[in-house]
Amino acid sequence: MIRRIREQIQTVFKHDPAAKSSMEVLLCYPGVHAILLHRIAHRLYRWRWFIPARLLSHVSRILTGIEIHPGATIGRRFFIDHGMGVVIGETAIIGDDVLLYQGVTLGGTGHEKEKRHPTLGNHVVVGSGAKVLGNIDLGEWVKVGAGSVVVKDVPAHATVVGIPGRVVAVKGIAVAHDEWQMLEHGELPDPVGQTLANLNERLSLIEAEVKVREPTDSDVPTRLPTG
Repeated sequence: MIRRIREQIQTVFKHDPAAKSSMEVLLCYPGVHAILLHRIAHRLYRWRWFIPARLLSHVSRILTGIEIHPGATIGRRFFIDHGMGVVIGETAIIGDDVLLYQGVTLGGTGHEKEKRHPTLGNHVVVGSGAKVLGNIDLGEWVKVGAGSVVVKDVPAHATVVGIPGRVVAVKGIAVAHDEWQMLEHGELPDPVGQTLANLNERLSLIEAEVKVREPTDSDVPTRLPTG
């Protein structure tokens, strides 16, 4: 357990430049509290002590604002940055070195008893407010843009943005892993913004064309006065 705590602290230092000391991380990071409590709750759940597991996860939600079902399977070096409003469903499976931002939902889309929540591969990054829904797979090194809604499988090394989520970039396997460690929100494509820009450009062209075709005073025929 001590080894896991140390590893979690190092994970925070890796992802959050605001972290100043190990004591600060242990006392002031709700994402760390949530994952450590989940480790215990998950073990109770696997022992089929369902009520104690759910009670512990309920206490964790009250303390941290992060809701992780004790049935969810989470890999090593998992980090939730800020964390408020994060929801992770019962059958979700999360790989190693995954990073979630605040407001992320890994949810289901129905009432099935079997697998109904997403599976995230290693090194996945999910931006703030994104929703990943249903029994879908996100491959390794996938990046999900903030506010996206993903309801279909995503291949490895892909970047997904929009509602519904669309793959806007796919890197080959040869891409250096360091390029994918953090989600650079400012560098993500904005398909909605691009569409609006295209519409504005088209509207400007139409307005200019209409203005050219408007009749002038010299084009209006004058009627001679009748006697």
